[in-house]
Amino acid sequence: MTPPLMLRAAGAVFVLAASLAALPAVAQEAPWPTREWARSTPQAQGLSPASLDSLHRAIAAGTYGLVDRMVVVHRGYLIRSERYPQDYRAASQGRDTASHQYNYYHPDWHPYPGGRDVHTLQSVTKSVAATLIGIAIRRGEIAGPDALLLPFLKDYDLSKVDPRLHAATLDDVLTMRSGIEWHEVDRPFDSTNTTVQLEESQDWIQFTLDQPMDADPGTTWAYSSGGSHLLSALLRTATGRLADDYAADHLFRPLGIGAYHWKRTPTGLPDLEGGLYLEAEQLAKIGWLYLNDGMWDGRRILRQGWAVAATSRRVDRVNRQGWGYGYQWWRLDRDGTDVWAGLGFGGQFLIVLPQHRMVGVINSWNVFGTSQSGVLGPFLDALIATARS
Repeated sequence: MTPPLMLRAAGAVFVLAASLAALPAVAQEAPWPTREWARSTPQAQGLSPASLDSLHRAIAAGTYGLVDRMVVVHRGYLIRSERYPQDYRAASQGRDTASHQYNYYHPDWHPYPGGRDVHTLQSVTKSVAATLIGIAIRRGEIAGPDALLLPFLKDYDLSKVDPRLHAATLDDVLTMRSGIEWHEVDRPFDSTNTTVQLEESQDWIQFTLDQPMDADPGTTWAYSSGGSHLLSALLRTATGRLADDYAADHLFRPLGIGAYHWKRTPTGLPDLEGGLYLEAEQLAKIGWLYLNDGMWDGRRILRQGWAVAATSRRVDRVNRQGWGYGYQWWRLDRDGTDVWAGLGFGGQFLIVLPQHRMVGVINSWNVFGTSQSGVLGPFLDALIATARS
């Protein structure tokens, strides 16, 4: 290169560096939120606050029933964290309030256990369970999604299982295609519902294994909390640890999640179908982990590519809304935007917009039969509108 060309190149580099230095700090993502989220505002992020402001007013006015928390993260900055105090003792009046952890009307258990600032996640627990599977695969404790299911469950009575179940893989369980007959979303929340029966049984694993099959593994999608809970026994066999202890060491501690509650079933296994409680800002860290392909502050938590594999449409159009399903994660794609989601009973939503580096969390407890508008659609609309503003 001749000296004039070198001078021009050096000048171009200087101009580029000066231009980058002149950009606002928001162009850089926030530090890792292991201790706490860096705080910001939509305006400081170059976003319009209008959609989230409108949603906030509607939630506060009671339009969407008993909503407890709304959290929004953009590029690693916490740009919204709202609390909506509710009186659950008043809401529970006239209900059966027998004190046990699966009475969803008892205010000592739901949505906050014993007054602690951790909220029931219900089936968002399933998405966290899939995260533990991804960790175990990275650590070599599980070979991969193609591993057969039943070798992990040899401590249970398998003498009466349908022969077809012997061909079921971890992939089949993670994608809700085990073939085990299960009536959860097609029945009312009463004694005819298989998940209600599960939660009243003494051994959830054996109860699930004892159910008949109505399809070959891998062929038919059927939402099954029993299938998700099988992962609890699988993890114990694979890792030698109970899932909550395993999560504490390999997921919660690296992410800086200290406070949690995890219900255990009568046999002592952590409930992986819906038993986890986390505070909303801490739950958002799970979404941020997935947005960063399982990396956290220079440390690999999940196997490379697991986040995309788990949140892909491994099963397409599983319901009338056209949603997809991955490894215990939903796909709620909307208006040309990819949407990864963990969804839970009563209004628990962990939303990830990968194209916009955005995570949203809603915690609610709409279980009392009152009529109100659903907040999921408006929340998705507000997040997408804010990201595009």
